[in-house]
Amino acid sequence: MAERLIKDYSSPGREGYSLPPLDVPEVDMNEQLGTNYLREDLDFPEVSEVDVVRHYTALSEKNYGVDSGIYPLGSCTMKYNPKRNEDIARMTGLAQLHPYQDEEDVQGSLKFLYQLKQDLAEVSGMDEMTLQPASGAHGELTGLLIIRKYFEDKGIEKSKVIVPDSAHGTNPASANMAGFEIVEIDSNEEGMIDVEDLKEAVDDDVAALMLTNPNTLGIFEKDICQIADIIHEAGGLLYYDGANLNAVMGYARPGDMDFDVLHLNLHKTFSTPHGGGGPGSGTVGVKKFLTPYLPKPVLKRAEDKYYWDYDRPKSIGKVHAFYGNYGVLIRAYSYIKTLGGSGLKKTTENAVLNANYMKAKLKEDFELPYEANSLHEFVLSGIKQKKKGADTLHIAKRLLDYGQYAPTIYFPLVVKEAMMIEPTETENLETLNKFIDTLKTISKEVEENPEVVKNAPHNTAVRKLDEVKAAREPDLTWD
Repeated sequence: MAERLIKDYSSPGREGYSLPPLDVPEVDMNEQLGTNYLREDLDFPEVSEVDVVRHYTALSEKNYGVDSGIYPLGSCTMKYNPKRNEDIARMTGLAQLHPYQDEEDVQGSLKFLYQLKQDLAEVSGMDEMTLQPASGAHGELTGLLIIRKYFEDKGIEKSKVIVPDSAHGTNPASANMAGFEIVEIDSNEEGMIDVEDLKEAVDDDVAALMLTNPNTLGIFEKDICQIADIIHEAGGLLYYDGANLNAVMGYARPGDMDFDVLHLNLHKTFSTPHGGGGPGSGTVGVKKFLTPYLPKPVLKRAEDKYYWDYDRPKSIGKVHAFYGNYGVLIRAYSYIKTLGGSGLKKTTENAVLNANYMKAKLKEDFELPYEANSLHEFVLSGIKQKKKGADTLHIAKRLLDYGQYAPTIYFPLVVKEAMMIEPTETENLETLNKFIDTLKTISKEVEENPEVVKNAPHNTAVRKLDEVKAAREPDLTWD
């Protein structure tokens, strides 16, 4: 049912609170403040406290979030965030700090930030990290600016960045923003980089290859060592998009695969808030030869004292106000220390197990475009359902009728009618089975009555939108 506007709860004279009669003289606010500061002409609703609470509670229940149920967005890793980490981030001694406080006053915070970057370096196999970047795409841009600065410092001109056709859309966008020309290479029939095509694309003008491993199909690039050799022999660098680190964490490290620079999405792998345009973290790691170019300041330690090093003549400069999204970093640190090394490895095992369980259960109902083994996510195609009258978008909308959220759809672009599913390690068997059964039910509905699916959703507060108009002409106000 549609929720009323807060103004529709209004009743003349109704108030949000009651106080006993004044036992002191009443003050005339007009005399105290002047009429310029009073806003009595505003038509505020006259409502009680319970009206307000119930109204906004009703609105919150119309939204779907990871606290409501499974959020199987492939490559976006929308997993449940333990509330313990939220509690720690809200501790007064941490939440009330100010970034301009003197280093001597915040040694405890600098210590945990230093330990966090040491832990992330260990997990990823890199030599040094910066915690400044605010998101994955921001981390990509930072890493590419480091690569550009490195070649400029060496007096070497390179203008190209190679990007696979299955890459995250931010990869070519970030490379373009960093001033590089984009060279796209195709995937082979197994869903991996075509090594022969890569050899043809590489020349002396290539600065870097941007690669996610496992890639956006959830498939591990088994030729990674050969790929690294091809790029390095041409004088280029290898960039790791860390969006899918949660598929290999504890089992394989990008640094050991010969990647030179990477970013890690703390708001994916390390269970910090994600989505809604809020704060994230795209922590960047580099091998030793690239450390002079990291954003400044760099957090360092001298014996038991921690300090910010601003004396970085080759640095690319600052990429973020202050030193990064501090609250997100606290949560990531709490998560890592709670689980420990064996716990982080277990999250990888569960993420891979959950994805492969769902894949095995659904591959007969939907087309499976690539037979290669999957890790933490997998891609199905709704091409069979489209031939019967309902495409992938319709399936996604129909999921809403069953109280489920849709997977990523129409990505990666190399798969027609793509459905990219990542259940994450935080979902239990009951939740997985419920999602599997719902998709199977919808597939059967397409067989028997595709119009039901095509016209979905049917029981949500808002029915199907004109998506193009909603994106280009959003109406977000009430008159």
